[in-house]
Amino acid sequence: MNTTIRLSLAALFFSSLITFAAEKVDLSKLPAPSDKTIDFVKDLKPVLEKSCFGCHGAKPRAKAKYFMNDRQKSIAGGSSKEKAILVGKADQSPFLHFTADLVEEMEMPPLDKRDRYPKLTKDQIAMVRAWIDQGAKWPEGVELKAAP
Repeated sequence: MNTTIRLSLAALFFSSLITFAAEKVDLSKLPAPSDKTIDFVKDLKPVLEKSCFGCHGAKPRAKAKYFMNDRQKSIAGGSSKEKAILVGKADQSPFLHFTADLVEEMEMPPLDKRDRYPKLTKDQIAMVRAWIDQGAKWPEGVELKAAP
């Protein structure tokens, strides 16, 4: 099977997973959104850099072609062509579903990489949920970078 066909099948597969994830997740497993106003730079950026950026950074081969170095790319999603973050709608956002382990086989960070990239805690997931609901504010010019 040639590379183009394999990539097309992979994109179709991930697109189906994201569509499925948006419709079939058990939202009762989510922690309530944080009740504080989220400051992206102070509260969320360090978490994303530590747990997400290693696989979804600026490198040319980001997993599933999902780049998280800036707001626009983080929202846009990857090879599935489906938005990862639906601004103002955390409960419908695949990014939240995956980081909260609500979709089997799509847990983020992946289960086998959690020794290097830690799973988000309930408080961090609550922060992500609140951040998305609050408009996914991300200051202009701020980019994620590799954690020290």
